[in-house]
Amino acid sequence: MSSPFSPRAALGLVAVGAIAFIAMLYAIGAGWTGGGNDGGGHALSKGLTGYAALADLLDRTGGEVRRSRDANALDDPGLLVLTPPHEADGEELARIVAERRTVGPTLLVLPKWVIVPAQGEDAQTGWTATVGTSRPRWLSAIDGRLDVELGEKSRQSLTAREDGLVPLVRRDDKILVGYLNDDGSYPALDRWSGWDPPEDSDEDLHPVVIVAEPDLLDNRGLGNRRTALNALKLIRATQGDAAGPITFDVTLNGLGRARNLLTLAFSPPFVAATLAMILAALAAAWRAFVRFGPPRLAARPLAYGKTALVENSAGLIRRAGRIRLLGAPYAALVAHRLQRALGLPAAAPTEAIDAAQARRGLAGPAFTAEREALAAARKPHDLVRHAAALHAIERALSR
Repeated sequence: MSSPFSPRAALGLVAVGAIAFIAMLYAIGAGWTGGGNDGGGHALSKGLTGYAALADLLDRTGGEVRRSRDANALDDPGLLVLTPPHEADGEELARIVAERRTVGPTLLVLPKWVIVPAQGEDAQTGWTATVGTSRPRWLSAIDGRLDVELGEKSRQSLTAREDGLVPLVRRDDKILVGYLNDDGSYPALDRWSGWDPPEDSDEDLHPVVIVAEPDLLDNRGLGNRRTALNALKLIRATQGDAAGPITFDVTLNGLGRARNLLTLAFSPPFVAATLAMILAALAAAWRAFVRFGPPRLAARPLAYGKTALVENSAGLIRRAGRIRLLGAPYAALVAHRLQRALGLPAAAPTEAIDAAQARRGLAGPAFTAEREALAAARKPHDLVRHAAALHAIERALSR
């Protein structure tokens, strides 16, 4: 029965399956498994209090944006955007901010809204509704000079003692956005705020910008064009001339994902070994696909029939080195068969067979001469030659 698939169709199925499998492994390793749109206050959320719109806006305006689920990325250069929830660990946040002071700028957006999943038949995944406000209690752990207050119209602002904060955005004498007042010099932010940095400023420091009012950056706020433009201005000023991408961290929102073997397999320097293994597997598959002929079946250890018996006997004699002893018995056997075929007595001499050859006019050597030559032969070549001659005489007289 012929195969329903042509070789090309079979090769196409194998190739598509292999590519899909490799793509699946890469997606798992890279974290492309979906999820994250849970309505929370982070860059994967499309709810009111999420920051997916800000990340998308930066993507579309030429920025290199990463949405990081890896806690190790907190130490990468470039601008880091932190959007921790109300229940975040203040000591952990303080450690992250402190370790980044010489790595890259940090933008810390404080939480404000208390949310619940949206209800109703038209509600979709990730939709939320606000049910109140609550100020974060952990800001003082980052800098003891700072605090947060909630005022009228649910507006959240910053307070600072001992000039601990340089204001950037004010409204009704309330500080909505500011950056830490320290020994650093940050040209873009200083020009915006009008602040004169100290003459002996530390050039190795990077700024820490704190946004008390999340509606200046979240999805709700970016629905307004003016707010979106101001958000871009704030991001660019905070980034300054720092090299590296803009990283939105989501590990503080409980969406972290630890590094695994698949992630390492597609990351330098291991990606070279992974590609080598993939190419080796493709080469082996190609060899299997284009092999010549059907697979060879294993032979039986012991064959059936007289042929196998003869071959085994001949092999035994050959290994024993006794081929020279076969000439005389084979000649006697042929003589006996001819005597029966010609109707001669069993005791008749072989000359009677010679006489039968002469009566029939058969050319060639006489039977008796070939019999004696075969009995006297010692070399395998001579044995085969004389045995073949006796066999030819037998066939001619037996007709």
